[in-house]
Amino acid sequence: MANISFQGINTGLPPNLIEKIMEAERMPIQNLELKKGKTEIKLKLIQDLEAKVGGITGTLGELAGTRGFTDYELNSSNPAVVTGIVDPTKTSVGNWNIEVVEMPQKASAITNGFPDKDQSEVGVGYLSFVTADGDKEVYIDGTNNTLQGVAAKINQAGVGIKATIINDRKDKDYPYKLVLASNHVGEDNQIEYPKLYFLDGDQDFFFEDSKQAKNGVIKIDGFEMEISDTKVEDIIPGVTLEIKGADPGKNVSVGVKENQEAVSGKVEGFVKAMNEVMGFVQTQNKMDKTTDTSKTLGGDSILRSVESRMHRIVQDPVLGTKGDIKRLNQLGIVFTRAGTLDFDKDKFRNSLARNSAAVQAFFSGDGYSTGFIQMVKRELGAILNASFGPIANRKKGLQHNISAAEDQIARKEKQLEKKEEALKKQFSRLEETMSKLKSQGASLGALGGGSLIGGASLGGMSG
Repeated sequence: MANISFQGINTGLPPNLIEKIMEAERMPIQNLELKKGKTEIKLKLIQDLEAKVGGITGTLGELAGTRGFTDYELNSSNPAVVTGIVDPTKTSVGNWNIEVVEMPQKASAITNGFPDKDQSEVGVGYLSFVTADGDKEVYIDGTNNTLQGVAAKINQAGVGIKATIINDRKDKDYPYKLVLASNHVGEDNQIEYPKLYFLDGDQDFFFEDSKQAKNGVIKIDGFEMEISDTKVEDIIPGVTLEIKGADPGKNVSVGVKENQEAVSGKVEGFVKAMNEVMGFVQTQNKMDKTTDTSKTLGGDSILRSVESRMHRIVQDPVLGTKGDIKRLNQLGIVFTRAGTLDFDKDKFRNSLARNSAAVQAFFSGDGYSTGFIQMVKRELGAILNASFGPIANRKKGLQHNISAAEDQIARKEKQLEKKEEALKKQFSRLEETMSKLKSQGASLGALGGGSLIGGASLGGMSG
C-alpha cells in the first residue's frame, strides 16, 4: 500500500529502516543489471565486428565491377571539342581520330525589335509552329502581350520550343527581340515558323529571320558521317561521345584505355576494409593489468575464428585461375608486424601494367567458382552465415543472456515490491501497537496517582 509509511516515532527505530532494508534486498538486482550491461557491451562489439566484416563484402562488388576486374576511361586530346563517357560492359581498348566539321543546329527564329521588353504590346493573337509532333499554337491575350509575357507563355506551353529575349544593340531604338529555338538539334527536330497572327499591337510583330534545323557532320578516322545530336552513340563501342564544338580540319584523338588508378583505388578500398577488421581484432585482444575483459572480446573464440579466416584470405593461394599470379603478396598486399595489411601501390600498378590479364584472372577467375573474389566470398559467407555462422551464434547467445537477465530482474522487482509492501504493513502495525501501549501506560499512571491523593485525604479526616 503506497499510503502506508513508517515514522519510527513510537518504536524508536530509524524512520528510513525500510529503505535501508530494501537497498540491501535490491543488491542482487543491481548485480544482474551490471551483468546485463556488460553483456550488452559485448553484443554491441559483436555487431561492430559483423558490420566491419560486412564492409569487406561491400568492396567485392567494386572489385568485380560489371565486367570483372576492369575499369576504363576515355581520353580526348581536345575535351573542348570532343569528350564522352564509357560503358565498361560494352567498350574495349582502342584509339580513334575524330574531326568535328560542323555542329548540328536547332531550328530557330528571331522577331523584329521593340523599344522595351515589358511595356510595348505586340497585340492579341497567336503563334503557330509546325513541329515533328504536329501543329502547335500558343495564344496571347491582353494580359500577357509584351515580349516578356509572350516568352513566358511559350515556355509554359510545352511545345518543344524555348523562348528568350535578347538585347541587340545594333538597333538602339528597337533593341529587344524574341528568339525562339527548338529544344533539340538535328533534322529530326525540324520546326517551321509561319507568320505571326496579331492585331491591335503598338507596332508590327513578325519573324525577321529563321533557320532550319541541320544535322552535324563529323569524320571518324577520315570517314564522314552526319549526326543528329551532340551526344553520339553507336560509333565507338560502349562510348557515348559528346560533341562540344566544331573544329574543321583538325583531328581530335580519342582513346579508351584501362583506368589503372580506378582499379588501384578498388583494391585499396578492399585493403582498408580488411584492416578495419584486423585492427578491431588487434584492439580487442590487447590486454594489460587494467583491462576489464568482461567489457571486451579479448580471448573470445569469435576473434580467433575471424582472424584465422582473414589470414587464409591473404595468405592462401588462389587455385584454378589462368596466369602466374596466385597470391596477394605478388600484387603488393602483405601483413605487417602489427597484424594489419600493407598495400604497395607501385608494385600493384607495375603488375597491372605488365600483365593486366593475369591480374584480372587472379581476382575474377571464372566469375563463379574460381578466383580471389569468389574465395573471399566463401570465407566471409562462412563468418556471416545467419543460420550457423560464428557471429550469428555468438549474437544469439548474448541476446538470450540479456533476455534471461531482463526476465530475472523483472521477477525480482515484483518480489521486492511485495516484500516492501509487507514490511510497511508490519512496521505500521508495530507503530500502532507501540502507540496503544504508550497510551495505556499513561492511563495507568494517571489512575495510580489519583488513588494516593484520595487516601491521604481520607486519613486526614479520620484523625
